[in-house]
Amino acid sequence: MTVRSWGLVAAALLLAACGGHADARVVKKTPPRVVKTRTCKPGLRRLGSPRVAYVAVVQQPTRAFRSPGHAAFASFGLKNVNGVETVFGVTAVVRTRSCRATWYHVQLPMRPNGATGWVRAHDLWVTRVRTRIEVDVSARRLSFFRRGRLVLRARVAVGSGATPTPYGRFYVNQRLIPANPNGPYGPGAIGISAFSNVLTGWTQGGPVAIHGTNDPLSIGRAVSNGCVRLPNPVLLRLFRRTPAGTPVVVHP
Repeated sequence: MTVRSWGLVAAALLLAACGGHADARVVKKTPPRVVKTRTCKPGLRRLGSPRVAYVAVVQQPTRAFRSPGHAAFASFGLKNVNGVETVFGVTAVVRTRSCRATWYHVQLPMRPNGATGWVRAHDLWVTRVRTRIEVDVSARRLSFFRRGRLVLRARVAVGSGATPTPYGRFYVNQRLIPANPNGPYGPGAIGISAFSNVLTGWTQGGPVAIHGTNDPLSIGRAVSNGCVRLPNPVLLRLFRRTPAGTPVVVHP
């Protein structure tokens, strides 16, 4: 630094000391941002409501346990026998104080109907669904809800007296497109985690689905093998709007 530049610095300091204005910028320091650590009440928390439900997609081969970490009784791969992603309906979660999920209590797509178990959280990807299906077997009516609001209602065919539609709380575990859209399943089938209570010897154990039909005159009657039939145009509307994990409640 030259002598002259030192002189300029000295002059500036002198002006500031005498109440003059030096040509300098004042840098304001920003206070450090305080990030609050999220905490949770550790333990079990129930999940789901009439407006929102939770679905878990299997990310790696996993097992279901009777209680967290004890008595494994079923194994599941990434995909089911139809090549569709394995999904579970989620009803509860166990969290740590730091809010990390460790276990999920889930509905399982297996016999007996209504089977549930505990699955390790790190084996799953969990998200929300905001749809719900209700089937009234006696009234032979299906109702579809989004965010708790009714958006579709239709007459259906249900199981016959010999092969009744099972009652209970299930969920959509697969969505299938038949090779023949003019066949007995129509243009699509929404598989649910229910099985026939009598047709145990059927392929894949007698799974139940909501599907179309090539017999439109059957709508409104109790004539199926346990599945719920819809007119094909209505089935297509429902198929497009129903994601995997959607709760399905079948009432008597």
